[in-house]
Amino acid sequence: MSLIAAATALLPTITGLLDKLIADPEAKAQAQLELLKLQQSGAFKDLDAALQVNLAQAKINEVEAASQSGFQAGWRPLAGYVCVAGLGYEFLLRPLLPWLLTVAGAADVPPLPSLSDVLFELIFGMLGLGTLRSADRWNRMNAIAPK
Repeated sequence: MSLIAAATALLPTITGLLDKLIADPEAKAQAQLELLKLQQSGAFKDLDAALQVNLAQAKINEVEAASQSGFQAGWRPLAGYVCVAGLGYEFLLRPLLPWLLTVAGAADVPPLPSLSDVLFELIFGMLGLGTLRSADRWNRMNAIAPK
């Protein structure tokens, strides 16, 4: 259903709210007139066009995710794997490897480089995107569910 159709379907409800909120008959008529002008002026057309663009992008994302190609469907999981590998390196391998090499008898163990400057930016970015995706799914699920 397009946004224009939804707005047209909601028009009686909005008009009913105006009846309850505005006591003055002249102000009520003026508000209803402004509402009709908005509907007919095409203000909803811009919103409908934006909705159609977002729906097209969602279809593209769906096709990408369903693809068998690692270059199309694999980049999102790969970003997660890189994040997990960075965590493993920074908090397990980097502190333990010099110790293990020292115990094994290595003489001079050079310090390993740290990823802590950029790792948290990557983690927070991944968590933020994951949270936004979860919130989007939750909102869509609640919008579809009958009440």
